[in-house]
Amino acid sequence: MNQFSMPLPELEEIELLLEELIDQDALDLIVFNDDVNTFEHVIQVLIKVCKHTHEQAEQCTLIIHYKGKCSVKKGSREELKPMCEAILNAGIQAAIV
Repeated sequence: MNQFSMPLPELEEIELLLEELIDQDALDLIVFNDDVNTFEHVIQVLIKVCKHTHEQAEQCTLIIHYKGKCSVKKGSREELKPMCEAILNAGIQAAIV
């Protein structure tokens, strides 16, 4: 290596850069707060539809309640569309953004 060449990035650095690029293309499945659905209903729907653990679903539900919305899943439109439809069919407002 001469004095003008730059060192090659480490494999770990490359993986992080790739993850950032992939995340930029990922869409969010957003669930919105309402005054109708119970915490337990939203938790059960997130567990069933998004395959969340009980703890993940509980945390998302609290964020939804206090902040008005929460990104419950990231992915492609093809992955998220059936999930969004299932959440909407359960009476919970959701959107892909």
